[in-house]
Amino acid sequence: MLILLIATMLLFSLARAAGFDADKLLKSITQRFGATSEQKFRDWQKLVADTAKMDDQDQQIKKVNDFWNRRVQFTEDKEAWTQDDYWATPMESLGHGKGDCEDFAIAKYFTLLSAGMDVTQLRLIYVKAKLGGAITQAHMVLAFYSDPDAEPQILDNLLGEIRPASRRPDLTPVFSFNSQGIYGGTSASGSTSSTSTKRLSRWEELLAHAHTEGFE
Repeated sequence: MLILLIATMLLFSLARAAGFDADKLLKSITQRFGATSEQKFRDWQKLVADTAKMDDQDQQIKKVNDFWNRRVQFTEDKEAWTQDDYWATPMESLGHGKGDCEDFAIAKYFTLLSAGMDVTQLRLIYVKAKLGGAITQAHMVLAFYSDPDAEPQILDNLLGEIRPASRRPDLTPVFSFNSQGIYGGTSASGSTSSTSTKRLSRWEELLAHAHTEGFE
């Protein structure tokens, strides 16, 4: 019991250092999705703690990518949220267990930030995805940059394996963004082309909603 108490205290201490309020997040998810969602939150909190301890960033992104690809069932917004286009917070995706491509990418983004990754290493990228033959569809992925000039690694719910962008010819990037701005390209060193996120109102609303839940 003492060991469990100490472990819990360490997790909550890490939570505050890593940019989220564990008490508020737990309250948010349990109020919305019931007491059974507490274990889901504990699993996510442990994921953050374990990821933060890792020295290898490739292992960090793999761990987070695998977690969310297993925990969320791909579901169109109309069925999952009874809306044509809804961007869910990580706690909503975790509690509901359903979401579309934006929800996967957003959940991975916030999780890696919570584990201590620098925001400049992460971009959400809108792409056009080829889904067989000539069919294309709007899609969103998360890109990780080991350094500003590095080729991005793509975290995707369509493909479990993380691959460099050059090995994803099925994806055509349109624009990228993070909590610092919106970018015309996908290069992490192209910060001079960024504009305010206010141009992307749904992202601004999502950031505000996540902050209300307990993300800082």
